[in-house]
Amino acid sequence: MPKNIRLKKRGEVLSPVKQKINLEFTGGHSVAELLGDRDELIKMVERKYNVEVFVLGNEMEILGKSGNVREVSKLIRELALQINLGQALNTQKVSDSIKIMKSRSGLEPHEIFEDKIIVNSGKKIKPRTEGQKKYIDAIKDNTIIFGIGPAGTGKTYLALAMAVEALKEDKIGRIILVKPVVEAGEKLGFLPGDIYDKVNPYLRPLYDALYEMLDIEKFQKYMDMGIIEVVPLAYMRGRTLNDSFIVLDEAQNTSPEQMKMFLTRLGFGSKMVITGDITQIDLPQDRKSGLVLVREILEGIEGIEFSFLTSLDVVRHELVQKIVDAYKIFDDRENTGQ
Repeated sequence: MPKNIRLKKRGEVLSPVKQKINLEFTGGHSVAELLGDRDELIKMVERKYNVEVFVLGNEMEILGKSGNVREVSKLIRELALQINLGQALNTQKVSDSIKIMKSRSGLEPHEIFEDKIIVNSGKKIKPRTEGQKKYIDAIKDNTIIFGIGPAGTGKTYLALAMAVEALKEDKIGRIILVKPVVEAGEKLGFLPGDIYDKVNPYLRPLYDALYEMLDIEKFQKYMDMGIIEVVPLAYMRGRTLNDSFIVLDEAQNTSPEQMKMFLTRLGFGSKMVITGDITQIDLPQDRKSGLVLVREILEGIEGIEFSFLTSLDVVRHELVQKIVDAYKIFDDRENTGQ
């Protein structure tokens, strides 16, 4: 039987609300999947919403404040639906589901999680937020896509995953990864080695993501064959790229002239994804960002899509979302002079 608890609010003593729900599972699935190993998933829900959940067979009783009980009831039905759809639950999936439902997303969690990008050895990469799903859809449906948003929203990672999937399915013949090397400036000439040795530290995040999707051996093989090419933006001038998936990372650090040069490299059978965070521009203050200006020039052209991600789409440590929001509040306050 449920524990006899009483909830306090503003000095008043309130009786907890109880709600019973019956769950149906199909295809050999069971309530055990919803509870998780040693009940870790349902305990996670209890902690997040400050409720108690009691289970008897496929029947659940939720005990707590009325608003929390309603939200948990809706969440549990959503998680049961995910199980019936074959979307395996884990702590990350439950946490993402809670975050999506609290954000009042226009899509239900199971609608977001049904999308998948298949990379090396059948590994599946899935969107974790509504913004990420819309971004993936934009990449599928357009030729040139701008993914703009703060750190941790998966802009580059998802673009690379889409590139690897397109290569795996023979939709394109090569992947070209491009990055402006603004931070190094003219000091590059004093560093040892050839141009790739000099810019390698700035391209490292792209390598790391591809290692995860392809494994190091296959990645190196593709690099040696020219199937994957990682180049500084300055080396793109004069090229026309056919049958390619081209990703420009850190595009906020391009000048308007560089952005125009890059976009006009597009060839037949190719797709371009341009990613960047317009709150982290490393250009000198007297130089405009090509990523900021390009929207004014190109928005509304068919085949070109601007996809905007926000702090709600941050999928790193939960503190990253709070940091992004805090900096936005600070910047807005500075800009308004308050």
